[in-house]
Amino acid sequence: MYIHKKFKYSFAILACIVSFAAFGQSGDKFKVVLDAGHGSKDFGAVKNSFVEKNIALAVALKVGRLVDKQPNVDVVYTRSTDVFIELVERANIANRANADLFVSIHCNSNPNSEAFGTETYVMGLTKVKSNLEVAKNENQVITLEADYKVKYAGYDPKSPESLIGITLIQEEHLDQSIAVASKIQDNFTQQLNRKSRGVKQAPFMVLHKTSMPSVLIEMGFLSNKTEGNYLNSEEGQNEIAKAIADAIMSYKKEYYGGTSIENKIDKDALKVEMPREAVSTAKKDSAKAPVTKAPEPKKPEVKTAETKAETKNETKTDSKGVVFKVQISASGTKLDLVPSNFKGLNTISMISEGNLYKYMYGETSDYEKAKELVQEAKSKGFTTSYLIAFKNGKKISIQEALK
Repeated sequence: MYIHKKFKYSFAILACIVSFAAFGQSGDKFKVVLDAGHGSKDFGAVKNSFVEKNIALAVALKVGRLVDKQPNVDVVYTRSTDVFIELVERANIANRANADLFVSIHCNSNPNSEAFGTETYVMGLTKVKSNLEVAKNENQVITLEADYKVKYAGYDPKSPESLIGITLIQEEHLDQSIAVASKIQDNFTQQLNRKSRGVKQAPFMVLHKTSMPSVLIEMGFLSNKTEGNYLNSEEGQNEIAKAIADAIMSYKKEYYGGTSIENKIDKDALKVEMPREAVSTAKKDSAKAPVTKAPEPKKPEVKTAETKAETKNETKTDSKGVVFKVQISASGTKLDLVPSNFKGLNTISMISEGNLYKYMYGETSDYEKAKELVQEAKSKGFTTSYLIAFKNGKKISIQEALK
């Protein structure tokens, strides 16, 4: 009898481990869409003989080559050559692919040639003038599209804040978008010692139209000659691509399971032939121009799930042991925790972190039951729902919870 019980207990543990492995690897692969900004007749920023569309494409292809080597990952490009892709079509490509993550890659520019550093954006409505200016520059491309006034009815590219009148699909994914953006900025700072200008929000049309966690990266300023040289160099692009790829895989590991990138940069495998327009004075310089570094990088301007700020529990949670919940959405709007606000789901709880309210469905210490709760939430229309875990009231990773 004792042996039988012991066997059943061991089998239960083994089944849990196996089911977690299957959970991380079953179904479709983790799908990331890489969007190289601009293309063809849309040059993007052109400063100091550096061309944004070419640098963005080179880095996107390098990121893709790194990520595509990883197990259980698929990479989709909005463009892999010098072609013009409409903004709405870039989002449509990601939506049709049913992607798990959308990453748009760009270079910055500023009338002030001394401006430098990296910043990563998530979709959001803001009154910050500098953020609106960046969004205005990136959204301006729609004027090159035929019938853009019909396609983007209600939106004025000269006034990005006009998106306020359009429903925000991205708000549902804001929490995860910020998590990805923070990982990217952290890697730029920690791996490359680049100046971080922060994680920011702005009304980007390409992010607004996607239906999954989405970020837009400004890798640096082409208007700053030193930074432009770095962005236009092979070594600089390799380093930036590695930092972005690491962040993508770190996000996948945290939210979907799996491993982080461990391979080193294979310079030959990453080599991308840049289009003719991208050849500039950088060729006369060393492969990697020194990049201006800030004495102390600024902290991200948007708080994330990783911040150490105190988390306020708005509903009662089990303070003992490990419990699983299903995160169904994150929003800047505080809602009453009633079924009518959550498509009929009850047992809704909420935590607030920074300016975000995170809404969770159900609570169980049974992992198998937790997976059923995820499916229930998805059947109600919360298609991007995912499991989170708490131990003694503190958020932990799913991997740690299953140990």
